[in-house]
Amino acid sequence: MRNLKTILEYDGSRYKGWQKQADNDLTVQGKIESSLSKMAGERIEVAGCERTDVGVHAENYTANFHTDCDLSIDAIMDYLYESLPDDIVVKSMVEASERFHVGYNIKSITYVYKISNSEQRNVFNRKYVYNSEMKLNIDEMRITAESLVGTHDFQYLATVSPNTKSTVKTINYINITEENNIIEIEINADDFLWNMVRIIMGSLLEVGKGKINAMDIEKLLTETTASAYIPMAKAKGLALRGVEY
Repeated sequence: MRNLKTILEYDGSRYKGWQKQADNDLTVQGKIESSLSKMAGERIEVAGCERTDVGVHAENYTANFHTDCDLSIDAIMDYLYESLPDDIVVKSMVEASERFHVGYNIKSITYVYKISNSEQRNVFNRKYVYNSEMKLNIDEMRITAESLVGTHDFQYLATVSPNTKSTVKTINYINITEENNIIEIEINADDFLWNMVRIIMGSLLEVGKGKINAMDIEKLLTETTASAYIPMAKAKGLALRGVEY
């Protein structure tokens, strides 16, 4: 069978996340599998690199699937372009080795969180950025971000399930930039726990708003109730930027 590696872009606004569910097909994975299975005349299962949450977007999402379909890659991409909803696009596709799987041998994952730091929300980007009407202190946010870089136990800044193997993760960098009142927080790590990115972004927002002291970051990492009093950042501002293998 052929093993095809794909890079996707999708607007997660109307989807219940990446992973298909038994009670509905309003997921990105479900939409792609439906299109591919109809095209190939066989049941195709698509593996994804991450389980993005409800409303989260992706700029470069890596997926792979096996198929006996003998259509050319160009023909498959043309079919998907026409059959998929307008908010999902296959950006590229290549033949991969038989053993390649998008969930294995991941070196790092990058997410980006976008914030509109303006008194009035922008009607044209409202689905893709979180609007903070309160002026954020970026310098304090950077101090906090720098303290999170490195290897730490993030169990209190995430939602941890009983079958989680390890809550120790390494954040390689957190870059915070601002241009034309749009703040971008780019975070790269070897792996992320469930809700870890959104809770970290929520922490940075609370610091930026002056509700949490930037120097209290160690308390956030060791405080058992941290995830309870830190509001998770809104999903709409978050996008998976890419995965490195």
